[in-house]
Amino acid sequence: MQQNRAHVRLLIVAGVALLWITAVFGRLSYLQLLRHSDYLARAQRQQQRTIEITPKRGVIYDRNMRALAMSVPVKSAFAVPAEIVDESLAAHLLSGVVNIPQDVLQARFESSRSFAWISRKLPPEKVEAVEGLNLKGIYFQDENQRFYPKRDLAAHVLGFVDPDEKGFGGIESELDSQIRGKSAKIVVMADARQRWFDGSEAQRESGADVVLTLDEKIQYIAQRELAAAMEKTHAMAGSVIVMNPNTGEILALANWPKFNPNAAAAAPAEWRMNRAVSAVYEPGSTFKLITLAAAFDQNVTRPDEVFDCENGAIIIAGHRIHDHKRFGLLSVSEILAKSSDVGAIKIAVRLGPPKFYEYIRAFGFGSLTGLDLPGESKGILRHLDNWTPVSIGAIPMGQEIGVTPIQLITAVSAIANGGLLYRPHVVQELRHGKEVLPAEGSLAVSEPKRVIRPETAATLRQLMEGVVLNGTGALARLDGWTAAGKTGSAQKIDPATGRYSPTNLIASFTGFAPISNPAVTILVSIDSPVGLHEGGPVAAPIFKRIAEQVLPYLEVPRNVPLNPRLIQAAYKRQSANDGTALEDFTATDFTGQPDELQTDSNEAASKELNQSLPEVMMPAEEGGEITVPDFSGKTMRDVTEMCLHLGLEPMLVGSNLATEQTPAVGAKVRRGAKVAVQFGTPPPSKPAKARHKLKN
Repeated sequence: MQQNRAHVRLLIVAGVALLWITAVFGRLSYLQLLRHSDYLARAQRQQQRTIEITPKRGVIYDRNMRALAMSVPVKSAFAVPAEIVDESLAAHLLSGVVNIPQDVLQARFESSRSFAWISRKLPPEKVEAVEGLNLKGIYFQDENQRFYPKRDLAAHVLGFVDPDEKGFGGIESELDSQIRGKSAKIVVMADARQRWFDGSEAQRESGADVVLTLDEKIQYIAQRELAAAMEKTHAMAGSVIVMNPNTGEILALANWPKFNPNAAAAAPAEWRMNRAVSAVYEPGSTFKLITLAAAFDQNVTRPDEVFDCENGAIIIAGHRIHDHKRFGLLSVSEILAKSSDVGAIKIAVRLGPPKFYEYIRAFGFGSLTGLDLPGESKGILRHLDNWTPVSIGAIPMGQEIGVTPIQLITAVSAIANGGLLYRPHVVQELRHGKEVLPAEGSLAVSEPKRVIRPETAATLRQLMEGVVLNGTGALARLDGWTAAGKTGSAQKIDPATGRYSPTNLIASFTGFAPISNPAVTILVSIDSPVGLHEGGPVAAPIFKRIAEQVLPYLEVPRNVPLNPRLIQAAYKRQSANDGTALEDFTATDFTGQPDELQTDSNEAASKELNQSLPEVMMPAEEGGEITVPDFSGKTMRDVTEMCLHLGLEPMLVGSNLATEQTPAVGAKVRRGAKVAVQFGTPPPSKPAKARHKLKN
């Protein structure tokens, strides 16, 4: 009996155990199989948190692979509030280091027990200070910060980024999706007591690198000369663009006011505006180039045809339009050289509004150029149906139409290259490592469009040379190269009267050099200069200073003889400590000088140059901290680069390789000192002579 009872009890216990095991396994099966994903998600929400980290953006280079924008590693401080012993004390101590109010830090600690940012992208000294506090529960995470090593150089082209590394303005915005890296996240883990103990980082993929068409050296020259002009003229704003007319590549694009993209938030919004692509203004007399281009292309006039400019006034649809001077009979060449409004209007009237409008559109006005930068304006051009009877009298002289600097330089480049309109662009290529990415969208290469016949372009180039040699652009005349261009003095509307102001103008000059095979087109636009306010005296000298530095840097051969006596006079007229660059003197108009100062041929110029060189090479400002390097055997481009890097003013004479220099190698000079370098065919090696012969 007892055995039977024991057997029954054993069966009961076994049954109960079986039921318990069945229930447990059933529950486990339910949780693991049916509710696994739900509980996993709940556990992850409790135990881990995914934090997005700023991605590593690609590097932005100039055309010679010099870095203009890069991402550098920095540290960001964060807290695990559950591990902090005294949150109030920690917030108080951290507040004094990271300059964030204590109550803000405490609110962050209370918002999450597992993770809270303290301050992101700290400078090294603040990282060291936070580490010195030795607070429990305070950690650091590696991030990336955008850095612009050249500060404001090409800032309007580069753009800037926000704290989360999102691009704003310039290339940073235009190519944000390609430059910006991906999958930059960290996973923060915590145990049951909400103590941070581990973390993993997702695989980061850096963004594509961008190679621009800009040249750092040319960009520096453009910005330096624009800044000097702004200081001299006290103008409100200004822009300079340097373009290769044969490709549409932009070599430099400068604006004023400028800003530092490393601290973009501190700059007013108007400073960050890329005026070269966004600012719309009436072009004034520079638009006469389009008027004549259309007329020549349609064979309605010729350069030697004479027009009666009616003593400076003409009536169009009952409105009297006055010229800036009382001109009488002028040939078409003289109309452009002297910038006669009446003459341009008469040519446009003969051409007729429909054809004129057709050419204006063909040159790209009234539409986007396709530039690969954000914020471009298409300008203002009313449809032909909306023209008034007075329009044919206003538009030919650059009124009643709005253009942007990038539109105007693109159109003038078409005249320079023989009649082809190229799409302007600043991006040369995108790279991922060594792989060059295919050009798509706004980066895709497009074929140029013919807008005028080559014969028309050649005629215009000759007339534009006359503007520089004998007309309003005399101060743009280059020493060593031929040049062509057109001045502009666009009146602005006076808000008080609603009429054109006689003194508040936009002074501009657009031109190219050399004439036979243009290497660069340069646009200069100065908004509201004080004092002298016309394009000839204000903008043309800036074109000259930029061109005379850029052309030797690009190793463009000189195609007209130098005048060494004028160079000698430039040195003699400058005092040793006035700090004025040589280019300021050579901006002077030398037309009308005595015949004995002119050279009749390259041979004569070369002979006179060699005879005058000892006098030309006068001592530079000595006694400074800069050591003059040895330029022996260097090219013009190499010498220009070396001088710009050291802060010296190069004066380059001749062609080929450097053979002589003053001051001598090793001399100590001050920043801004002038260095004269003679170029020619190096003679056989000889011992150095007293006149500082360079070694070959």
